[in-house]
Amino acid sequence: MDQSVIQPEKMELVVVTHVVDAITFWAQNVTDKINEKINVMLTEKCPGAPILMGRPSSHKVYGARYSEDKCWYRCTVQQQSEDKFYILYIDYGNTEIVSRSDLVELPEELQTTGLAKKYKFWRFHVSSEQDSPLFSQGKSFLHNMIHGKKLRVHKKSVCFDGTILVEAFQGNLDIVNLQECTGLWPSRNAPGELDTLGSSLGCMPKLRPIFSDQKPQIIKEQKTSVAVQPVEKLNAGQEPLAEIQSSKTDVNGQQLCSQDIEQAQNETESELQRMREVINDKDLEIKKLKEEGSAIQQHASLLGQQLEEAKLELQILKESYEKTKETEHNHPTTFANRISQLAKKVHSLRKLRESSPCSTDEDHLLESITIIMNYRISVPLSSERLDLAWKAYDQTLENLRGCQTMVEVESLVNIRNEARGALLTAVDDFLQEVDKLPINERLDRLKKVASSLTAMFSSVMLVEQTEERSFEKFCEWKEHKQKKIKNVRKATDEALLALSSWATRLSKFSCLMEKTSMTEEDVAEGVDEILMNADKALCEELSTESSEQDDQEREMVCNAFNKAIQSIQREQSMLKAIRQKYELNTQFKQKIQQWQIGPPKADELFAVKKRIRSLRSQLRWKLVEVSCLEEAEELDLPEILKKKEEIAETRNALFQEISHEKKQYIILCDLMKRGFPELPVIYPDADINGYMSSAGLLMKSLDRDMFDADPMRELSGRRPLLSTDFQGQKIVLKCYAVDEESEAKMLEQAAHYHRAQQQNPTTTVPLLALFCGKSDPLAYVMVPHYSNGSLRAIQKSSPLSSSEVRKVMKGVASGLQGLHAASLTHASLHPNNVFAIGREKGIVGDYDFTKTPEQRVSDSGMMAGSISLVAPELKQGQPPSPASDMYAFGGILLWLHVPDFSGTLESERQNVEFCGLGLDATLHKLLSKLLISSTRLSASEALKEDYFISVDV
Repeated sequence: MDQSVIQPEKMELVVVTHVVDAITFWAQNVTDKINEKINVMLTEKCPGAPILMGRPSSHKVYGARYSEDKCWYRCTVQQQSEDKFYILYIDYGNTEIVSRSDLVELPEELQTTGLAKKYKFWRFHVSSEQDSPLFSQGKSFLHNMIHGKKLRVHKKSVCFDGTILVEAFQGNLDIVNLQECTGLWPSRNAPGELDTLGSSLGCMPKLRPIFSDQKPQIIKEQKTSVAVQPVEKLNAGQEPLAEIQSSKTDVNGQQLCSQDIEQAQNETESELQRMREVINDKDLEIKKLKEEGSAIQQHASLLGQQLEEAKLELQILKESYEKTKETEHNHPTTFANRISQLAKKVHSLRKLRESSPCSTDEDHLLESITIIMNYRISVPLSSERLDLAWKAYDQTLENLRGCQTMVEVESLVNIRNEARGALLTAVDDFLQEVDKLPINERLDRLKKVASSLTAMFSSVMLVEQTEERSFEKFCEWKEHKQKKIKNVRKATDEALLALSSWATRLSKFSCLMEKTSMTEEDVAEGVDEILMNADKALCEELSTESSEQDDQEREMVCNAFNKAIQSIQREQSMLKAIRQKYELNTQFKQKIQQWQIGPPKADELFAVKKRIRSLRSQLRWKLVEVSCLEEAEELDLPEILKKKEEIAETRNALFQEISHEKKQYIILCDLMKRGFPELPVIYPDADINGYMSSAGLLMKSLDRDMFDADPMRELSGRRPLLSTDFQGQKIVLKCYAVDEESEAKMLEQAAHYHRAQQQNPTTTVPLLALFCGKSDPLAYVMVPHYSNGSLRAIQKSSPLSSSEVRKVMKGVASGLQGLHAASLTHASLHPNNVFAIGREKGIVGDYDFTKTPEQRVSDSGMMAGSISLVAPELKQGQPPSPASDMYAFGGILLWLHVPDFSGTLESERQNVEFCGLGLDATLHKLLSKLLISSTRLSASEALKEDYFISVDV
């Protein structure tokens, strides 16, 4: 191979990660810096990732725990046999068989191509007999040469399986030429040649070209043999001798030209130069090995010296032991003391073992971690498909909402129905999968585990961030501790058993009633060692059992507890979300299945409207009949009373049908929201959009002549008010003169107020209905009738007490809070428009929907006694705002407590005026923040004031 023809820009620098055989290896590109980032992400994600469930996908990347270093790496699953998986580490090229517990799912950001590529030497292949010694020797040779080292590779071709065929260079060394020169291809060197390269080179397997026509051109044209001189001559600096013996290869017998001979000689010299470099490298390795051998000898000498010192120390201990033994023999009381001390320690240890709880806090935490990690429920696989189906279905509904003609509706309805069918299939799959999951049981178990852990570790403060490997560190520490305790107890039991056996021998020897073959030496043999071992074992176990955790161990336990609680909370949230999703989809399936045969229709609504028209005609005719009877010359009172009873029955039947009509509108609007947005286009006469735009307030079937209403002259100062009954409830009809433009504006403002009132229904006056007269240019708003319930009427007849004022005004503040939250400014808050139901429940009245806030606030009724309820900023020309509403609220509150207040509310004198009124401290503080302070309280802030906190509403 001619190295000189390889261009530098075509070379790639790689580091070898795994060697497959003598010509195949895996390597990573040195310039690729993503490996460190992937390792960090694997360390963070894998310990908490879900374990692989079911059958793996051959197209997915998983995380696997490598058996050698217990670290996580990316892999793909090649084969599966029960719970064993044959995997390939895609970033390194090596393979392994792992169990299911060592495989976890990886997130999307780690689902990328492996960093390692598979390479093979160009023009070579290896024998398929992998069990042969030559195969393993070739692999070992290549592994020793290139594993973990950087190579420069030149890409030549790519195989069908993705393997890249390359020429490889290590420094200036051509790897393949080295194999050829060391006897690997095409023939082996004679014994003794290249010995300095190491003994392994001469016994490597042969590598042969795949095709004979791939040999260099010079070998095709002539047969050349190169005699390599011994290494000793090369090291002596002698020039290599190359003898080129040419033979005739052409038919005409012409000899090779001198140019070809010179080229062959240059190539041979180049090969020998590379061999010198290899020999020099091997010499350096030999020198390094010699240095290592010398270091090992020095270390062995040091160990021998330490052994002699240990022997000397052992001899000293032995002599000391003999002296102690002699002393004990001369002083029997010492032996008795030792037995007594041992007995006390045994008694203490017995009590300690008996009093030790069966399960400590650490054991319970370990058991809880096992429950948390080993019985987790993962998100159902069908959940993602269900989300996609919902997204597609919602998109079809959105398309239907935008269509205006029946032509568009028909095609879009078909698309919607197909998406709905796919959605129902996905719903069924999800429901069936969730039905198999023990979600409720798991939630109950997690709740019990969390409760017991919280009670057991009540003194531990919960933190948001915990160490990722908290569980692993705690389990390793706990396992080590349990093993240590087990070993200590085992040693104690063995030592005490030996002591018990010696006591038994002593008992038998001391019994004079029985014969025994034991001698005095048998009884005394090893007694000192037995006593010493027993004492040592007892002391060690007592020390171990009574030892307390150090700071590091306590921190480890706290981290494990915190992570356990966090894991429980995460899984509980996930399981509750699954259960909620299950319930919502179950409801959807139940509601939508009734429409599988055909879409909903508005026939019932039209039937109700038809009955309403009929009853209206009957009512009008009966009213005409009564009018004629009343105008007759001779009054027929029984007939008139009979007709009036018929009118009342017809009116009640009419109102019942109107109520039924409203229910039909609610059903159709609900169907529009749930999946049939095409209904307004299919049934334009039903005017479903008009009903929805008014928030269900507009009732076109109502008319003024349906009501038997009486005018309320005492309250009709600014607009006509009518008092009547509607479905058994006393109501007030507020009349507004409108034209086509103001009618639309009024309807918009009334709908906005109605939506806000429905969000906070107990503290604002509800709107029961809105309709326009068919025979007059008036719009009517129907509200409940609170007879003598306004603050002005109550204060005039029977004023509220201080405690009643607190309760009523707290309700008013809550009503303003709801309106302001909906971006509404009342601008018409005065004593006639605030009601006290039962003298305890305060509610905010509605306002004139035909006027703007600026027009409403200029009303002359914005007074409470002599107190103006118009905020100072409004007098300066600023527009009404929630702050101006709160000023009016403060003025009404002041008026309720001081009805005769006649002072000024100018900023210079306000505080002085309040101080002279003898108000409660909390009320004085609240009024100051509402009427004096430049930063006025909002409704929500006012409700938090001390004045309202003690009030129960």
